[in-house]
Amino acid sequence: MSVVLDTAPVPFAERAEYWHEAVSHTFIPLDVSLFESAPAAATITSHRLGALQVSLVQAGPQRVVRSAGLIARGGEDHLTLALQHRGAARLVQDGHQVLLQPGTFAISDAGRPFAKELPERFAFTAFHWPRSAVGMTDEDLRVLTATAFDTGSGTAALVAAYLERLARSAGSLEPALAGRLATTALDLLAVLAHERRGRSAPDAPEVALATLARVKDHILRHLGDPDLSPERIAAAHHVSVRYLHKIFQWEGVTMARWIQHQRLDMCRRALARPTASQATVAAVAGRWGFVSASHFSRAFRAAYGVSPSEWRASAATGLTPGPVQLRFPPPAVSCGTQKRRQGCRPDATRGARTD
Repeated sequence: MSVVLDTAPVPFAERAEYWHEAVSHTFIPLDVSLFESAPAAATITSHRLGALQVSLVQAGPQRVVRSAGLIARGGEDHLTLALQHRGAARLVQDGHQVLLQPGTFAISDAGRPFAKELPERFAFTAFHWPRSAVGMTDEDLRVLTATAFDTGSGTAALVAAYLERLARSAGSLEPALAGRLATTALDLLAVLAHERRGRSAPDAPEVALATLARVKDHILRHLGDPDLSPERIAAAHHVSVRYLHKIFQWEGVTMARWIQHQRLDMCRRALARPTASQATVAAVAGRWGFVSASHFSRAFRAAYGVSPSEWRASAATGLTPGPVQLRFPPPAVSCGTQKRRQGCRPDATRGARTD
């Protein structure tokens, strides 16, 4: 279902404030300054596709700022790709200045300050998603943010073409299909990051990337299942377990680590909610597929530097750390070694033992 925000019915004197609230509500807390004394009508048309929000933004000249103070108010774990259609834009982040013309795109990271100036009437499509939805490191993200991508050729052209088609059909897609197509879009961005860092996978065919996207979607929908295993995932997609592990190698992370990353992130978010005190740490861990509360606590501390209880207590006082960087645990030891130490099951992704 489309969500449309339109300033046309709003009196001129109230449009600036209305637009400021509309932009911040749609994306993240932002300061918006309009350059027109009598602002022209502006619209935002949004669709939700799984973890991805797609918004067509059309408005007049303005400046948008994301300051450290606004970062503290939330949304720091999101990224936005803006595909420019009309007008020019200048994005500044991390000391880099990017000029966007129609047909180019750039990505901004809401976890770090940035400013964007649009000196003329413009239109762009914004693709907005949480960083946890795509398995990329901070280094991967930094090669993507504050960089202008020319969509004339190469992987950037493939990404832009796919995103444009996805945006055009966003309003007519069934929810399940929309989520899968959005996952594919995010995986294409991961490929772009790998290419920029010199880690492209020329032997990874498009069919493998599509399979990986479907597998990730399946995992995310079954994170709470403690019996999630490579065998069951492979069977659900009619591929071998060996092939399943191979396509995750192209991601630069094992399947087990990717699953544990997603589970830990969901637990972190659940523990930070105001209602978190109503559930025990063990209950939250169990909700997201961990079968051992003690193992979960160790994995959580290794990833975030604090215990689950400390994280929840900090959230209750509003003092949780800023942008969270999950630190992947050391490579998994063989199941034969773990079996002697902690009763490891043959499938390393099952329950808490996903590392």
